[in-house]
Amino acid sequence: MAILRALVPTVDVAVENYGPGVMEKWGFDYESLRGLNPRIVMVSVSAFGRRGPLSHRVGYDYIAQAFSGLMHITGNPDGPPQVVGLPIADQTSAVHALAALGCALYYRTRTGIGQHIDISMVDSLYHLNDINVQVHTMSGGQFIPGRMGSHHTLVCPFGVFKGPQGWIVLCVLDRQWPYMVRAMGRPELSEDPRFASGANRAKHQKELVPIIERWMQSFASDEAVLRVLEENRVPSAPVLTIVDTLSHPYFKAREMVRTVADPLLGEVTIPGFPLKFSAFPELPDIQAPLLGEHGREVLQESLAYGEAQIAELQAKGVLISEKR
Repeated sequence: MAILRALVPTVDVAVENYGPGVMEKWGFDYESLRGLNPRIVMVSVSAFGRRGPLSHRVGYDYIAQAFSGLMHITGNPDGPPQVVGLPIADQTSAVHALAALGCALYYRTRTGIGQHIDISMVDSLYHLNDINVQVHTMSGGQFIPGRMGSHHTLVCPFGVFKGPQGWIVLCVLDRQWPYMVRAMGRPELSEDPRFASGANRAKHQKELVPIIERWMQSFASDEAVLRVLEENRVPSAPVLTIVDTLSHPYFKAREMVRTVADPLLGEVTIPGFPLKFSAFPELPDIQAPLLGEHGREVLQESLAYGEAQIAELQAKGVLISEKR
């Protein structure tokens, strides 16, 4: 603990996602760190946040999905709530933390003042609501958000459609509806009162969806359908599998499928870095460090430890380093 406290004045950022009360027990909560380094920016990520009536509770991704309402609106209308098949709470809260950290560091360059950033996994998911909270309150409670299944409740055609081979997503708002009927060669649909507006199309989606799917299935392939949709500027996409993405030219061009070296596993394929910076067009080589790999380096460069001090820590088992 003494070594960690000695390092605090030398760092810019501290990041933690321990359970409730752990940092306080060790004396590494924000108030303690700020006493050692007023410029430090501390980031805390937890299920329910560090402040609030549920800050004492522990939680994981699925807990956040459930408590934020995300799970309630995911799945088929007549089925049970479903989890999102990715660690969306873990990842979203991490990206929120990164964004907040950048702002806090910029604030520090202007003021010299550090701060504590409190990121809740539940908050990060709840922040993703686009219309659910707003429309429910603005409609006086008449609109009740629920599971939509494959098609949007308020807009149509806006969802997942069965193509000749697989599944195709359409996102057609009022602006794109004329393009859609043109692509289908069905201009009379634009005059049909059932489909004259987005609200009407949503009310009659059980009639409209089969019309669109029959049209799609008149083609020999999904690619042929998508080509016609693209030519008519209709927002659309195939539903790709994860395996599909690994060889898809888009993900290759955007460097979103990347192979990196791992000291234990060899070459590992991972998702690429989604943030693109003009000042850093080339991604740096990355490799996960082994346990304690840089301990000696940190102590030498940050605290000016000598070989005798390091040897003593190694003998006591304080400083360890896995071998490659």
